[in-house]
Amino acid sequence: MRIAIFSGSFNPIHNGHKAVAREVLVQNAADELWFLVSPQNPLKKNLDLFPEKDRLEMVKLTIENEPGMRASDFEFHLPRPNYTINTLEKLKTNYPEYQFKLLIGGDNLAIFHKWFEYQRIINEFGLIVYPRPGFNIENVPKFPNTTIINAPLIDLSATEIREKLIRGESISVMVSEKVEKYLINYYS
Repeated sequence: MRIAIFSGSFNPIHNGHKAVAREVLVQNAADELWFLVSPQNPLKKNLDLFPEKDRLEMVKLTIENEPGMRASDFEFHLPRPNYTINTLEKLKTNYPEYQFKLLIGGDNLAIFHKWFEYQRIINEFGLIVYPRPGFNIENVPKFPNTTIINAPLIDLSATEIREKLIRGESISVMVSEKVEKYLINYYS
């Protein structure tokens, strides 16, 4: 089974994340997609980061009726800080029956050559790349073992969502209804 790994802080997860995940599955780039919620990096002080258990819960709420998607706390149990290659290797060890590919945005593809052990990620796992606003994938170096998917360019920002919440503005078109309620309760 082919598994797309969508790793990120999901601070919070929004409708753009879900739209990309759906396209990965609809376009048959993977059989399942796992949202790996990244834990707080102890070397970075991000005061805007929701606790990891809350971010994981919001992912679960967002995808609860989405076939082929799974929320995972896999990275919570790995040493910190952690490199992507280490996560992928540990996944391969724990789930040898699966073939893993890393899902990244076009903005990350443009700087992927700067990632730790990027060549091993490409060679041993491969990439699935989705477009991001402001990044023309056509102008980015082509890597082997890479699948480019067509996905809508959704200009949503978790930072914008948090700022709207602080100002008391609606986020109903940006996140699922259950996540909106979760966040409103969080900020109450």
